[in-house]
Amino acid sequence: MDLGAITKYSALHAKPNGLILQYGTAGFRTKAEHLDHVMFRMGLLAVLRSKQTKSTIGVMVTASHNPEEDNGVKLVDPLGEMLAPSWEEHATCLANAEEQDMQRVLIDISEKEAVNLQQDAFVVIGRDTRPSSEKLSQSVIDGVTVVGGQFHDYGLLTTPQLHYMVYCRNTGGRYGKATVEGYYQKLSKAFVELTKQASCSGDEYRSLKVDCANGIGALKLREMEHYFSQGLSVQLFNDGSKGKLNHLCGADFVKSHQKPPQGMEIKSNERCCSFDGDADRIVYYYHDADGHFHLIDGDKIATLISSFLKELLVEVWWGDWLPSKTRLSEIVPVYCTKTGVKHLHHKAQEFDIGVYFEANGHGTALFSTAVEMKIKQSAEQLEDKKRKAAKMLENIIDLFNQAAGDAISDMLVIEAILALKGLTVQQWDALYTDLPNRQLKVQVADRRVISTTNAERQAVTPPGLQEAINDLVKKYKLSRAFVRPSGTEDVVRVYAEADSQESADHLAHEVSLAVFQLAGGIGERPQPGYKAAETTHINNAFGPGTANEHTVPKQCRDGSRSFAKETRALRMRSALASHRKLIMIN
Repeated sequence: MDLGAITKYSALHAKPNGLILQYGTAGFRTKAEHLDHVMFRMGLLAVLRSKQTKSTIGVMVTASHNPEEDNGVKLVDPLGEMLAPSWEEHATCLANAEEQDMQRVLIDISEKEAVNLQQDAFVVIGRDTRPSSEKLSQSVIDGVTVVGGQFHDYGLLTTPQLHYMVYCRNTGGRYGKATVEGYYQKLSKAFVELTKQASCSGDEYRSLKVDCANGIGALKLREMEHYFSQGLSVQLFNDGSKGKLNHLCGADFVKSHQKPPQGMEIKSNERCCSFDGDADRIVYYYHDADGHFHLIDGDKIATLISSFLKELLVEVWWGDWLPSKTRLSEIVPVYCTKTGVKHLHHKAQEFDIGVYFEANGHGTALFSTAVEMKIKQSAEQLEDKKRKAAKMLENIIDLFNQAAGDAISDMLVIEAILALKGLTVQQWDALYTDLPNRQLKVQVADRRVISTTNAERQAVTPPGLQEAINDLVKKYKLSRAFVRPSGTEDVVRVYAEADSQESADHLAHEVSLAVFQLAGGIGERPQPGYKAAETTHINNAFGPGTANEHTVPKQCRDGSRSFAKETRALRMRSALASHRKLIMIN
């Protein structure tokens, strides 16, 4: 490692004075003009990570659903996963190091992680359509090359496509071809094969309106659509030809504002969806006959996928791999994880089949090697209906991008399932109803006084708070309540649900008072009465408030932070885990 050359090049990518950034689940994100030094240094770090893992590492230049003026960067680990937590710390330390400390920090990382500096390194790079992305990608390349790393610049990609490329390269092509064409062909072939099995029930003419958030999703979907056009017709809106990235459009806007994106007119019961800026999130929606807006978020996407997989598994293996005495309800238990996609992904990896979705529409399905082999064998050896169901499972595996949540892949999965099951968007939406709920925040002197356990659903400190919440919850029907400290400011997030909006409002207010009194509240005491914007909706499966074996986790529909993720698992000796956000808080 030529430390002198690194110092020389680093001076060309100088760090602004006083700027401190934190690498999180989304990597680094801030105003684009502040990121040049970060990009250069992440190029350096990607090479070290590649040397340590002896694998290809990805670097994606994007800020996802953030405004066009922002940008960001994140590293992709060998199997298309997010960067390991210990290396997130290294990323933060390296990005914030002063120029005179750069050499020491690089040496410290290399020694701590036992990096063989003589090992070859290979890095793949992708970027979104932001005006700043091309230049920032070049800064990444400068960092890679100054320490002798090799690279391939894919140019414009969706974030999930870069995850896919990394996964393909590190599995010797077994997962797929590490090219854009390879991605298009693999997904499209599986989709066309699936939709060939669809009857003419439901929506006979498969068409879909797609809001692309004026982002990379439009470019890639337009390149891809001729591959699957015989199974689906897509109309693209907010395709980047005019309008700003993520401005009044995109999945985050639609979910947060509970209304269609600008530039898209929707007819009654017309099926529509929105991607976010880098096409790793998707939400569906429609207007009913009375003109009311209906959002179909990640929870209902996960429910649709989980129920479809369960039906196929039962068709193929009932009485065989699944014991004949197995109750259907035993196939789908519920699991919870802490907040964060990385927790969901890692939990899903524990099972033979895992389906996880955040409420914001970010999610995918994972299949173990063992279950993929079992399904392939079944598709070859079984007969009649069982063989047909096994073949559907085989195609659905190829249709998912198992490396990361992928709006294009998920869209095709959803459209295939709706076609196969003969479901309209209204019938899908009717899978379960909503419970009223309320979310509030309480200002406190120090949010760290609140600590939680059980996937952030129970308060451990301060003493007496959880007991007070438990007593308050007992007063209302079909109710529950949670509190957690904000990750960004000295406030405590409060969530409550109950059988009526009035009861949910009262419970939220009473829990807020308990937090104020026991957790060091400051300023004005919480007052009853709420703005319309504070109202959220919660999903509850197959009957409000039930906790039976069919319960779908409850979900609050506005915002982008959560108390916990709740997991549905389809067990086939091991399990099928479907993860959902339990609560989303702004």
